[in-house]
Amino acid sequence: MSLESVRNHLASAAPELEVIVTEHSSATVDLAALAHGVAPGQIAKTLSLQVKERIFLLVTAGDARLDNKKAKAAFGGKVKMLALEEVEALTGHPVGGVCPFGLAAPLPVYCDGSLKAYDIVIPAAGATNAAVRIAPERMADITGAEWVDVCQSPPGTT
Repeated sequence: MSLESVRNHLASAAPELEVIVTEHSSATVDLAALAHGVAPGQIAKTLSLQVKERIFLLVTAGDARLDNKKAKAAFGGKVKMLALEEVEALTGHPVGGVCPFGLAAPLPVYCDGSLKAYDIVIPAAGATNAAVRIAPERMADITGAEWVDVCQSPPGTT
């Protein structure tokens, strides 16, 4: 069902995109990077987060780490990860397949600037072995995402 909801969403919002289904799991950043032959940073991981009563999704580069201070400032409070059992109920996607496409119910989506380091990123597509290749700007456009800067700077940068 989840993979189909992503396919349906993309068919109307971005018909040029193809959902890639692999034989191997891409449920973690490292597995996804291996399955797609890319650097871990190119895997666009989708975090299911909550601040107070507000639930939203944050898409970041696969190797990016959330900066709690930046996130608190950007989202107006302490950011908490949703419990695993809540994720599928709220997004319609299983953990490991969560993405900003084809959601069970509308949720605000944010894209972290860490994604802009890449021309193409690979978010999941509603299943632990499904993904799409997409430009970060295009992903933000078709999901109505707002850009934020809430991840730690990579080592060696300011």
